[in-house]
Amino acid sequence: MPKEAAREMRAFNRFYTNLIGALDYSRHLHTPYTLTEARVLYELVHCSQTDAADLRAALSVDAGQLSRMLGRFEKQGLVRREPSTRDGRRLSVRPTPQGREAAEQLEVRSQRAVESLLARVPEPDRDTLTEALRTARAVLDGRGAGRTSAGSGRPRTSVRAPRPGDLGWIVERNAAVYADEFSWDGTYEALVARIVADFAEGHDPQREAAWIAELDGRRAGCVMCVADEAPGTARLRLLLVDPGARGHRLGDRLVDECVGFARRAGYRELVLWTNDVLAAARRIYQRAGFELVKEEPHRSFGHDLVGQDWRLRL
Repeated sequence: MPKEAAREMRAFNRFYTNLIGALDYSRHLHTPYTLTEARVLYELVHCSQTDAADLRAALSVDAGQLSRMLGRFEKQGLVRREPSTRDGRRLSVRPTPQGREAAEQLEVRSQRAVESLLARVPEPDRDTLTEALRTARAVLDGRGAGRTSAGSGRPRTSVRAPRPGDLGWIVERNAAVYADEFSWDGTYEALVARIVADFAEGHDPQREAAWIAELDGRRAGCVMCVADEAPGTARLRLLLVDPGARGHRLGDRLVDECVGFARRAGYRELVLWTNDVLAAARRIYQRAGFELVKEEPHRSFGHDLVGQDWRLRL
């Protein structure tokens, strides 16, 4: 049986590698990056651990190959390398705005390529394929049926109201994630702490609420809906999905909860403020129907940013 499973897996690997053009990735997606380079860029932008040693361990890349790759990225202005704040003997690697843009373009092209592939698959077969892929990933990741929903191979996801300790977690995770991913300074943590404290001390449960997303029973994301100064307007605040929990549509679920609550509470519109560097969050807002109404440059959290106001008519 192990030999048969190994043969099937190797056969599938050969089939899928050819199907997606992995051996000629740059030509397949019209990009100057190899598949390995694209994977490193993705990891740098979407994951919180960005020490060179962490990258090497996460991707199983040879140390010399990774060093040469990061050197090319640095010359191209895609990354910055500097001593790690956690350990001066290690190098921290952070993407520049140009690097984030390159990674986002790769993500869009990869998504379109897979969507084009799936468009040729009939709808019933597409559902079967999706379920099979979830099951395969769960089995190979070592998550048995006890950690998945009804033994289906899918991680258990849920959205719930905050419990004691959750509001402190919102402050901690927002501060840590944005420091790791965007190098935002302590003024952002102070802002989040004020927002959370105001909510904790005097929110009206009929007009304001917060939610915690969970993945396999662990806290994985958050969002808040609070009353805005403008009459009839609610404000979405502090949307966050922990880097290790991305890819499960938790951001969409959190925003949907916020939108539904605002409608039930009788608000006429829901607004939010974000920054243009938060590309993944922007896509979530667009899917929910929000429209960009204003952009303005500003200096905050130690960086020059472009703030954005978004609005959803309810």
